[in-house]
Amino acid sequence: MSRAVSLVLLAGGIVLIVLGVMASTSFSSDISRFFTGSPTDKAIWMFLGGLVASVFGVVGLLRG
Repeated sequence: MSRAVSLVLLAGGIVLIVLGVMASTSFSSDISRFFTGSPTDKAIWMFLGGLVASVFGVVGLLRG
């Protein structure tokens, strides 16, 4: 994996993590949490996708 791809994965992953956290504190997630006990699926998937992308980005950068 090239260094540029790893950097893009890392940056995109960080953005997705931030957006996932912001989505989990939104009004729709509050309503979902009230009825189901968990935030919306969108917030969860954005956070998990960002986490996976960030891990792949860091591993790609460390492998060199």
